[in-house]
Amino acid sequence: MTPATVRRGGGALGALLLASLAIPSPLHAHLVTTGLGPYYDGIGHLLITPQDLLPLLGLALLAGLSGPEAARRILFGVPAAWLLGGLVGLAFTREVDLPVVVSLTVLGVGALLAADRRIGATAITALGIGVALFHGFLNGTAMSASALGLPALAGITCTAFVLLALAAALGVAHREGWTRIAIRVAGSWMVATGLFMLGWAIR
Repeated sequence: MTPATVRRGGGALGALLLASLAIPSPLHAHLVTTGLGPYYDGIGHLLITPQDLLPLLGLALLAGLSGPEAARRILFGVPAAWLLGGLVGLAFTREVDLPVVVSLTVLGVGALLAADRRIGATAITALGIGVALFHGFLNGTAMSASALGLPALAGITCTAFVLLALAAALGVAHREGWTRIAIRVAGSWMVATGLFMLGWAIR
């Protein structure tokens, strides 16, 4: 193969790649399509959606820092509330989007985590259930509008349970010393992210 042939082949390949970039593809907002079915689409949705993932992890860490009792309560209360809110959301035929309120939940949970205020298990559970009902409702409307339905919502709920268990256990195990400070720093990053999201929502 001569150098000229290689250059021509490379040019043709480059033109083909550029042409493929010009082909429009469907846009699915923040929903992810894994190709493995709606259950896995729900898992992927939660894992790549920071406005859902951050408050979930923040609640788990906050409960973990408050002790095993708070961690156990949110481990079961938050997924149940998320599922309940999602079931209500599935009754809607269009997606409900409230970016300002979502940003405030990220900001609020992050601020509580960063401030390291001593909060009782009951208060943390109530906060977690409230946040979960709200985010679950929004997820439910998104799953309904995209025709993913209950299987996707089940994927979100199961993933939330696993992430809560891991993050809450991390918080319980690192309640003292510099590791507690590190978790509080993570809360401050959540605050910064929430402020960025809020500014973007009201721009």
